[in-house]
Amino acid sequence: MPDSMRHPVQFRGSRLARWVLKLLGWRLDFEGFPALQGVAIVYPHTSNWDFPIGMLAKWALGIPAHFWGKDSLFKIPLLGAWMRWVGGIPIDRSSPKGVVGQMVHVFEQHKQQEQLLWLALAPEGTRSLTPGWRSGFYQLALGAKVPLALVKLDWGQRCFSVVDFYHLTGQLESDYTHMARVFEGVKGYHEHQMGPITPWRAPVNDETTPPVNVANP
Repeated sequence: MPDSMRHPVQFRGSRLARWVLKLLGWRLDFEGFPALQGVAIVYPHTSNWDFPIGMLAKWALGIPAHFWGKDSLFKIPLLGAWMRWVGGIPIDRSSPKGVVGQMVHVFEQHKQQEQLLWLALAPEGTRSLTPGWRSGFYQLALGAKVPLALVKLDWGQRCFSVVDFYHLTGQLESDYTHMARVFEGVKGYHEHQMGPITPWRAPVNDETTPPVNVANP
């Protein structure tokens, strides 16, 4: 099947961002998205340097990807404006729907209106070592019935890869086995801080949120 059929959603990125990434020794691997809506998990996340590389890759590929963050951060004048500009979506953690419930509703709205929405999340939820992956991304992709993009942020190969897509089955063990196979061999900036690819029952208000601070890697 032609790539245009498997990945019909195409984008035009920034030549400047591609040039900067190439200057930094990074290469990109991307063929397009299979659908207008989806969840993208970026792994591994071990350093604040992941964020600027991710943003450069986003601009280079032309992907209008979003991420979620605490709504209180968006109320800070300059920070809030900047977060919205780079793709942030404010989430009210006190909502009775919960974080995942709110985003499932947002996805439903975008589906009805046939609008593009891809949400990028860090499944570990933090750059520190964790006992596993938090459940937010899994619940969201499953609840919204959207494809999951398995994005490799590989510091070993200096490659940002967005070519692996998967529809979760709801069978936790087999889904995580598949994801672990896809991410096999990928290395983080700090390898010792890579969270194992296994479910972790995190506290309520689980948030798989990428960092916004790019200092102190």
